[in-house]
Amino acid sequence: MKPMKVDTFSKQQLKVLSWWCKESRYKNYDAIICDGAVRSGKTFCMSISFFAWSFYSFANSDFALCGKTIRSLRRNMVTPIIPVLKSLGFECSEQISKNLLIVRYGDIENRFYLFGGKDESSASLIQGMTLCGVLFDEVALMPRSFVEQALARCSVNGSKFWFNCNPEYPRHWFYTEWIRKADSKNALYLHFTMEDNPSLSKEVRQRYEGLYSGVFYQRFVLGRWVAVHGAVYPFMDDEKMYCEVPDVGFDDFAVSCDYGTVNPASFGLWGEKNSVWYRIKEYYFDSRREGYQRTDEEHYAKLEELVGNRKVSRVVVDPSAASFIEVIRRHKRFNAVPAENNVVNGIRLVSQALKDGRIKICSTCKDARREFALYRWDTKNGADVPIKENDHSMDDIRYFTASISTGKKGFSVFALRR
Repeated sequence: MKPMKVDTFSKQQLKVLSWWCKESRYKNYDAIICDGAVRSGKTFCMSISFFAWSFYSFANSDFALCGKTIRSLRRNMVTPIIPVLKSLGFECSEQISKNLLIVRYGDIENRFYLFGGKDESSASLIQGMTLCGVLFDEVALMPRSFVEQALARCSVNGSKFWFNCNPEYPRHWFYTEWIRKADSKNALYLHFTMEDNPSLSKEVRQRYEGLYSGVFYQRFVLGRWVAVHGAVYPFMDDEKMYCEVPDVGFDDFAVSCDYGTVNPASFGLWGEKNSVWYRIKEYYFDSRREGYQRTDEEHYAKLEELVGNRKVSRVVVDPSAASFIEVIRRHKRFNAVPAENNVVNGIRLVSQALKDGRIKICSTCKDARREFALYRWDTKNGADVPIKENDHSMDDIRYFTASISTGKKGFSVFALRR
């Protein structure tokens, strides 16, 4: 099979599409690494190139496609690439129960196994296989043990490694071990910006630039591996980021809870109108400040008081608060839902939602405003970690935003895809 000719890509994308070809000056590299800004076109061109290379170099062979989870891998890579492959003359057959994609071109057939590298235990899933190549989509989100186990499976002559990711913190293992050492790893390193994606209009680029600030702007717009520092939400110093409670009839209500008995408990009441969620009221109890603790039942009574006679679609609760979730369910008034609890991704979602105007904090939420001013990154920690202080309203807001961004029933969806 001859390499596919393409003429609608940027120069950087064309390098990705052709680096393995016989005529390419990069053909002797063992790996390719593409990092940089979101929406820069690196995933799409890499997936096309990976499949083209696999059929150019091998037949009746096994390959691996790896993502943070199988679900994210299907969403970000497999689902978009299948119609493209079919338009180029490939036949695709997906066996979803086996996480297997079988692809044919003429008389040649290759098998592509899907893996999720969500934690350290994921390494065992890929043990024992013999692979001709592996592609890691968002490799910086995967544990090192999983990645290294997958690389060890590529024992066939001519096998190659394919990596793409958005930047994380500068002490991240992939940055220190692969990007900083690309030459010694015999890896082709290509850095992408939004300008490298010709399908992205100027207006869309400007919209993405407006979604991020601080460290997330540097990482996701400029594509830099930078450390976090200062305020987590620096733009919340602007008085314009707060509003009065709208004098409208809300279409839906929800509550978010960060639960504590020794630590403060923070509950936020949210109202939705025209796809915008307003944090209109809060309950905040600090047992140390007040000099006594409240029981699960006493906190539940305050939840009832916060809600009043409003009809609430669900209560999103700190997932570690098992006893409080049980109390809510026992009273049978509210639908208690354990929250998503990825801290850094949740902070990113909150930043996007606040800047995009999809969630708004009302001036009635005094403790939330106080914490926005005090919530800071821990610069002494090598990873992305906020200081565990003044974070209780911040956590309940994060739980709420992450939960609506998953598209769960009862909420509007506004998560942005890469």
